[in-house]
Amino acid sequence: MSTIDQSRLLQMRSSILNQNEALQRAAGRGGGAGPADPTGAADFGSAISNALQQVNAQQAKASAISEAYERGDTHDIVSVMIERQKASLGFETTLQVRNKLLSAYRDIMNMPV
Repeated sequence: MSTIDQSRLLQMRSSILNQNEALQRAAGRGGGAGPADPTGAADFGSAISNALQQVNAQQAKASAISEAYERGDTHDIVSVMIERQKASLGFETTLQVRNKLLSAYRDIMNMPV
């Protein structure tokens, strides 16, 4: 049986914490733990808004690259198909999230008071 090196374990822990902090900074949440608004309303609304903007941008990018291919400006059909597939997946995901939100809303509204 091997022994556990405490210094290596602490080094791994700090590495994980640093990666987590970097991911939170990249997500725009800063280094703090938890949402800035205790109710979470602003965070949820901005998250949905950002997601919709990203899906819209991906749709526009796919349309632009498809039009460029149709005009003959590019001959890379692989990148065209990849961008179209990304846009399709983003749209399908948006629809599924919307459906889940509507279902949850209906469930809440149908709860006896």
